[in-house]
Amino acid sequence: MGPARLPAPHGLGCFVLVLLLLLGGSGSPGTTPPPRAPWAEEQGAVPEGAPWGRVRYEAVKKHLGALSKHYWQYLACKVWREGCEEEEKQQGEREASWGFPLVGQDYLEILSAWYCSFGKCCETGDCRIINNITGLEAELSGQLHGQHLAKDVVLRAVQGFLQSPRPPKALVLSFHGWSGTGKNFVARMLATHLYRDGLRSDCVRVFVSLLHFPHHSYADSYKAQLQGQISETLQRCRQALLIFDEAEKLHSNLLDAITPFMAQHTSKGQADQQRSIFLFLSNLGGNTINEVALEFWRAGRAREEIPLELLEQRLRLELQEAAENSYAHSQLLRENLIDFVVPFLPLEYQHVRLCARDAFLARGLPYSEATLDQVAQMMVFVPKEEKLFSAQGCKSVPQRINYFLP
Repeated sequence: MGPARLPAPHGLGCFVLVLLLLLGGSGSPGTTPPPRAPWAEEQGAVPEGAPWGRVRYEAVKKHLGALSKHYWQYLACKVWREGCEEEEKQQGEREASWGFPLVGQDYLEILSAWYCSFGKCCETGDCRIINNITGLEAELSGQLHGQHLAKDVVLRAVQGFLQSPRPPKALVLSFHGWSGTGKNFVARMLATHLYRDGLRSDCVRVFVSLLHFPHHSYADSYKAQLQGQISETLQRCRQALLIFDEAEKLHSNLLDAITPFMAQHTSKGQADQQRSIFLFLSNLGGNTINEVALEFWRAGRAREEIPLELLEQRLRLELQEAAENSYAHSQLLRENLIDFVVPFLPLEYQHVRLCARDAFLARGLPYSEATLDQVAQMMVFVPKEEKLFSAQGCKSVPQRINYFLP
């Protein structure tokens, strides 16, 4: 996770102290430079990422003493976006009266560098992006139960994508399985460990089909809005996460609007500057996944023996043969834009118990092994004969523990 957020007054005080140390302390322009020191460039524009010259430092020192509270508010909002809507709204009105000089960008560079020094954002070049793969792996291992395939595929796909110097296209993952098996849970994990503000990050957009695009008669209007929102997010963040829940209910026009953003990069510069991740969450294919899991159980084989290749092959066949489903027949599959079809297996009794344990721990409530059994026994299990898989997965487990509160 990213560094903790400082309270505004103390945070700004720390900024002043750090700036003074940077400008007047060891290594400042006032010291005698060694040979080939970074002060050689005294005039003209300094290229991005190049060392600062004496002129720039002197300018910063000159303006620092007269910096008003409006400057500090502006800079704080550049680092912490929350609660800055009013500041941004008034910015245009203030420009005529107290105009932000060009050297203000230098202050922003200092503050960003200082803020990044406490986290991993320096590795990404953007304090909003943390890419905590270690944390993601730990949470997938400890909190995602019964999904060995999904855990392995998601971790390897995301890690490999982020480590690639120039990915040729966006990473596209399509999650499939029954409701309650962990699709949304994994999507939230990705947002939490890739971005400092998780799902609230302005680099993350979540679209729910029936919530955001409820009427097919407005598909053309939705298409224009969706394209604009995706373009805005990609321009704002060089690493964006876009999540489409209930993907099987997306109108075909909307799917056509999304596909250009997932295609091959058209230039080297685009590959260098932009890497985006698209997640599609769907219940489509859930029955096929359950049939394979049931076949392995009846054959006396552990679910961990189910190979990804078998499930992915069957899922793609089902999607291609699906009748009257825009998602199954969209360009996503026809143009092979989906990199990984990720199956989420149905959850068994022991997995529900683990979900109940996590729910008790999350709320700081005591529990016993008998209590976990009672919660699991409240769930409905199918098929009728075997009663092997939880029909709701773990979706209603957090509500079930309310029955056991003191």
